[in-house]
Amino acid sequence: MTRVVLASAAAALIAVAGMGYVVGVQRPPASSIAMVAPAAAEGSSAPIYFQDPDGKPAYSLTPRKTGDGRNYRAVPAGADVNFDETAPDMLPPAAASAGGATERKIKYYRNPMGLPDTSPTPKRDSMGMDYIPVYEGEDSDDGSVKLSPGKIQRTGVSSEPATSRVIRTLIRAPGTIQLDERRISVISMRAESWVQKVANVTTGSKVSKGQPLMEIYSPSVASAAAEYIATITSKGTSGVAVYGRGSRQRLMNLDVPDTAIAAMEKSGTVPITIDWSAPRDGIVLERNAIEGMRAQPGDVLFRVADTSVVWAMVDVAERSLGMISVGQPVTVRARSFPGREFVGKIAVVYPQVNRETRTARVRIELSNPDGALLPDMYVDANIDIGSSQPVLAVPESAVLDTGSRQAVFVEKGQGRFEPREVKLGHRGDGYVEIRQGLTEGEPVVVSANFLIDAESNLKAALKGFSDAGGQQ
Repeated sequence: MTRVVLASAAAALIAVAGMGYVVGVQRPPASSIAMVAPAAAEGSSAPIYFQDPDGKPAYSLTPRKTGDGRNYRAVPAGADVNFDETAPDMLPPAAASAGGATERKIKYYRNPMGLPDTSPTPKRDSMGMDYIPVYEGEDSDDGSVKLSPGKIQRTGVSSEPATSRVIRTLIRAPGTIQLDERRISVISMRAESWVQKVANVTTGSKVSKGQPLMEIYSPSVASAAAEYIATITSKGTSGVAVYGRGSRQRLMNLDVPDTAIAAMEKSGTVPITIDWSAPRDGIVLERNAIEGMRAQPGDVLFRVADTSVVWAMVDVAERSLGMISVGQPVTVRARSFPGREFVGKIAVVYPQVNRETRTARVRIELSNPDGALLPDMYVDANIDIGSSQPVLAVPESAVLDTGSRQAVFVEKGQGRFEPREVKLGHRGDGYVEIRQGLTEGEPVVVSANFLIDAESNLKAALKGFSDAGGQQ
């Protein structure tokens, strides 16, 4: 342990006492140096300062008490006091002013609130706060910021090298399940009819294509059917083929099912009622048919939907629209099935933005073979927009974003940090892609970088203020 003689300790303490300082510092776990009072003061037993009775790094130039009422311990000339020589800015005024603990020279004092105001001598601002000393070598002209080891330790500055990694970027969007409008069929009559009988199907029942749903009697259908049967069974009418095609087309125009027309052709008779069947496989969404009711043209008697394919209608934020396109894979999770994923693709990006929510509607087609996804069910979609190739990336906490520019602080060694403007790419998993401004392996500050940024801005302001003062 190196011993340094404090040649001006008493004078410094007296000067500090005149300014009313009471200093308390933290003892870092680094190596320390012992300071001994000057030889001129060895013959005097009067205390030169007072220290916390527990040996804590708290000092006073006048007698005082601790919070629990105990007196501070008087330290006479010649006593040893330990301070960290690696953090001279943490020493009490006596040690800092002695000059033996460090060779650094104070260049000027700056305003503690960051105002562009400097002083060649110690002073206080209007609020009674002491101006902060700036040492030679702390302000350089290369744009970098230099911090003392003690300040780096106290602020918790840490760095991490820029490395190549695969960034998985996801856009998360909420939405609901909707039916595929192309897979919905409505059963209605095109002529005045009566419902003679309804099959044992209700709303929610699953039906298959061709399954009978009801029996219908319609005078218009019966007349067209009789005409068609007479035409195809007649042997003396000329142009039977052409006339027969016209009669059959009339039945088709009345929306008579093909199975019913085929049954007429096979039997050669006209049935009293016609079996109306389901036009597709699906679920009965609506049943309005009642036995004995009279159905007018256009009345919806059944509505059947195929749910084997459904749509997820999700709302994507406006800022993310440029990163999605038709055909991108999407993973959808239903809140009703926490452990299950449904995979689909973007089918349509609707060309309209909601002015209130600033989102756009995106349609995702999903396979639903077991019918687990139901209409209006809430879902969450994850759209993967990342690249499978590794890219240069740094933690998101390393980037200082002002809106118009983005920058990081590169650690240059010996307490120096260089601000570097960068161009960003994709974000994900807590990292951000660096497209320009860094090379792989360069260490960037990932914590407490906003403190370094404040120091850099203050330095630039003080330099501009000094330059302006020198030109006057």
